[in-house]
Amino acid sequence: MENGLLPAQNALIRAYQYIIAKFDVDAFRIDTLKYISPDFERTFGNSMREFALSAGKKNFFTFGEVYDSEAKIAEFIGRGATATGELIGVDAALDYPLFFDLPGVLKGMGMSPLDLANVFENRKRIEADVLTSHGEAGQYFVTFLDNHDQPQRFGYTGVPQLPDQISLGMGVLTSLQGIPCIYYGTEQGLSGHKDAQHTDDSMVREALWGKANAFDATHPLYTALQRILTVRNSQPALRYGRQYFRPISGDGHSFGISSFSPGIITLSRILNDQEVVIVANTSTQEGFAGEVLIDYQLNAPGSSYRILYSNKGTASGANPVYDKAQGSVTITDINGAVTNGPARSLKVTLQPLEIQILRH
Repeated sequence: MENGLLPAQNALIRAYQYIIAKFDVDAFRIDTLKYISPDFERTFGNSMREFALSAGKKNFFTFGEVYDSEAKIAEFIGRGATATGELIGVDAALDYPLFFDLPGVLKGMGMSPLDLANVFENRKRIEADVLTSHGEAGQYFVTFLDNHDQPQRFGYTGVPQLPDQISLGMGVLTSLQGIPCIYYGTEQGLSGHKDAQHTDDSMVREALWGKANAFDATHPLYTALQRILTVRNSQPALRYGRQYFRPISGDGHSFGISSFSPGIITLSRILNDQEVVIVANTSTQEGFAGEVLIDYQLNAPGSSYRILYSNKGTASGANPVYDKAQGSVTITDINGAVTNGPARSLKVTLQPLEIQILRH
């Protein structure tokens, strides 16, 4: 027993420190993290962090698979709300609470944008003892649309593939709070699924390697992801900003977060005086024209927003900001509270399966 660790545990730590030094890796994903002893998890995570710092790596990143609830994840991220001791564990965890709802919302499969908003409302409550600021959750959760453990890839629909649905999904994922992770092949249109008995998962674990011309840098989904990430990299609010799900209206008078499936996802990311608005129509058939509420203080009436990205490629022009006088609107907030303004809104027009990222 050395430093309170078993010889095998010390050997494991040394082996992974060697990998950092030998191959100059920048991050580790830890499988089935929740089954590791919490004490060893914290020691391992801290050992990787401190070794990387000693080698000049200031941003080495560890994240783990905690296939569980928000409350369970809270035991692992950061210092952990219920953990004891001085060592910090892994940096982040895969965002399973978001994954349990997000694909169903994006595909309009019985889940609504209101369900998505409630995932983050619940997070605020559960992580209250872990997070110190509104935007801090973004560094603790690795978000994703699919992976090899699920019955099907996000691109699978059971009907001819819908590329716009995949690009919409990637756009929403990279705009939400968190560290977005695109599982390999989503950007190449991989869309496999397990067999009916869920015994053969070879098509969920579809491989690009070993196939002729398997990776296509001109694939429409690959180039769409490039454009999406260019916007994310250019807008600090999408990486660090506070997040607000926004009420929307089809008539300009009655506003609320979309509770229908399929519905319209509407949210803002705000950083200092920057507001970026994301609107996504999850319907495969119906377009949408209406208004979404935006921050009252940051947006002057008569100003406008420009579209930074649309997966339809035809969006252009300026979207005007409207002033809504006291008493002219009815706004139902996520907590059920009803107010009547004043408010300011942004005009939006969406085709089926269109996502737009806008900024003033």
